[in-house]
Amino acid sequence: MAKMRKKADLPQKTCASCGRPFTWRKKWEKVWDEVRYCSDKCRSQRG
Repeated sequence: MAKMRKKADLPQKTCASCGRPFTWRKKWEKVWDEVRYCSDKCRSQRG
């Protein structure tokens, strides 16, 4: 079983659309280097 991590220990990025910080999520585990937006909404509004 994976060890539990505090939220503060997780990597963070800043959203390229809204500029807000967001934290690593399990669903982004394999694509974390490519994640640039905090949500689908921001991803669809890019540009």
